[in-house]
Amino acid sequence: MLYLYLKSHLCVLGWIWTRECQKEIEKEKQEYYRKESTLQKDLEGKYRDIITENRRAVAHLEVELEKERNRTLSYREALVSQSRKLVEERKLLELEQEKLEQEKQVLLRSGAEGAFMIPFLILLVLEGIPLLHLEFAIGQRLRKGSVGVWSSIHPTLKGVGIASMFVSFLVGLYYNTIIAWVMWYFFNSFQEPLPWNNCPLNDNRTDYLEECAKSSPVDYFWYRETLNISTSIEDSGSIQWWLLLCLTCAWGVLYVCTIRGIETTGKAVYVTSTLPYVVLTIFLIRGLTLKGSTNGIVYLFTPNVSELANPVTWLDAGAQVFYSFSLAFGGLISFSSYNSVHNNCEKDAVIVSVINGFTSIYAATVIYSIIGFRATARYDDCFDKNILTLMNAFDLPEGNVTQDNFEQMQQLCNNTDPATFASLKFETCDLETFLNDGAEGTGLAFIVFTEAITKMPVSPLWSILFFIMLFCLGLSSMFGNMEGVLVPLQDLKIISPRVPKELITGLVCLVCYLIAFIFVLNSGNYWLSLFDSFAGSIPLLIIAFCEMFSVVYIYGIDRFNKDIEFMIGHKPNIFWQVTWRLISPLIMLVIFFFYFVVKVNQELLYSVWDPSYEGFPKTEKVEYPPWVYAIIVILAGVPSLTIPTFAIYKAIRNHCQKKNDRAGLIATSETSINGNLKHLS
Repeated sequence: MLYLYLKSHLCVLGWIWTRECQKEIEKEKQEYYRKESTLQKDLEGKYRDIITENRRAVAHLEVELEKERNRTLSYREALVSQSRKLVEERKLLELEQEKLEQEKQVLLRSGAEGAFMIPFLILLVLEGIPLLHLEFAIGQRLRKGSVGVWSSIHPTLKGVGIASMFVSFLVGLYYNTIIAWVMWYFFNSFQEPLPWNNCPLNDNRTDYLEECAKSSPVDYFWYRETLNISTSIEDSGSIQWWLLLCLTCAWGVLYVCTIRGIETTGKAVYVTSTLPYVVLTIFLIRGLTLKGSTNGIVYLFTPNVSELANPVTWLDAGAQVFYSFSLAFGGLISFSSYNSVHNNCEKDAVIVSVINGFTSIYAATVIYSIIGFRATARYDDCFDKNILTLMNAFDLPEGNVTQDNFEQMQQLCNNTDPATFASLKFETCDLETFLNDGAEGTGLAFIVFTEAITKMPVSPLWSILFFIMLFCLGLSSMFGNMEGVLVPLQDLKIISPRVPKELITGLVCLVCYLIAFIFVLNSGNYWLSLFDSFAGSIPLLIIAFCEMFSVVYIYGIDRFNKDIEFMIGHKPNIFWQVTWRLISPLIMLVIFFFYFVVKVNQELLYSVWDPSYEGFPKTEKVEYPPWVYAIIVILAGVPSLTIPTFAIYKAIRNHCQKKNDRAGLIATSETSINGNLKHLS
């Protein structure tokens, strides 16, 4: 009984204890759930903040990416639109640009007039158009600058893009100096009469300055008032402050126009590439109304067939094709990289070439209408001097001697008084000689045209228009040169992508500006001629040949054809195939061969303005000093040698890398075997 009682009592106590334990467990469980819930809420709050912050960061990043995408699209759209793209790549108008600023004196060579146009048009079709299409297509397909394009084709070809960058840099150095000269003449055009219209008086104000009296007002203003030129490249002299100010303005304007690359360049080019056409048309209309303009036009289109056998004529024509298209500078590849992938680059190349050919003929007509007027005026002045000499010697009445009866009057006077007639000195007056007598180098713009302008009514107005045109042409050309430097710098990753584009452009402009100080010295014109002759001649030919060879035989012509078919919907026709594979490379090799032969057999001379020279006012031809040959090697050799140097460097590096890779594999294998042997021992 007691046992049962105790058992029941213990059961009750056990049940009570169990209930209490269950309650405690329930409380602990609830506390656990409460703490777990609290902890979960805390964690959710913390993670929610983190997630929210991350979402905000992602959203901000997406906004920035969208902005960058839109910005990139805006860059692309700068040239995607057919009108702007064709205007931009219509650097083409650069027949004048290259003739007047590159100062190649293409059409004013002695005897080259009509004969020059024949090889120019032939080489334009067989050399210029194929290479233009190639640069458009390869830039549009690979969507990179000159360095990036050739590195993508093959790592050993990076030197081709770097060579183009060097040429663009060197040419840009002196190109903008020409723009500075244009600005100086423009500022001096707001005078009546123009400062190069008359010679200045000497200190006693009794006569003209001797240097000007012996030459001409336009020569004096150019060589003395503008350049203050020395008599040798070795006589550097000092910086001409007026040219330095103009140089500062020129680089400042260029920086503003290219501050954000293609975004600002694409807008500025509307004015710089279209305004010159308007001015050229005005000059053509005015030129055709001037006496003797038709003499110049007839002279232009009358070919001298004997000149076609002169290799120099073909060399000049080949060089002019490169300059007029801006081929091998790298700028066209950079510009075409902004095009739509499916843009019809073949159509662009044809349109651009037609515009270029038309501009060549059109601008040449304008030039020679003015040159014809100038030559006719000089011819008339020459005859007037001879007539005056004859009239004074024989006391002839005024008006009795004219150009038409001058030879008859000479014979009559000679029969009347042979001794007096024999003592007279008559000037040789030949219209073709005056037409053929073009100034060298920069003389085309700053001597020939300025002299013609002084003989026009309201000459300051024509001078202002002319130098506005030159300024626009020069600035338009510099856009391509700057693009040919800035884009390769980005491709080479020399400068961090975080550096603002405005700063990069500013640094490049500043470096070029400081180096260009050499062109505003007393000897600056000699330095500019040196750069012009060697920095942008043979390197461009070598670069162009390497470009075509690389695409056809390294990238593969079949692969290139498929790329073009992908972009424009059809493969290139037989014309492109033949010119790319054979004709264009062969022409460039022949030009290079003749260029080398001509230069080797020639003395390297430069023209010096020296008032003490016995043949003054003609410029004296003197040989370059020996140390200048080192400069020539740098100007022509460094860009050219960059191509094989980088190719050899990349080849050696790849060979060493493969050798190290093989050595690494062997070393790894030997370590594994030795380890196994050691383990077994």
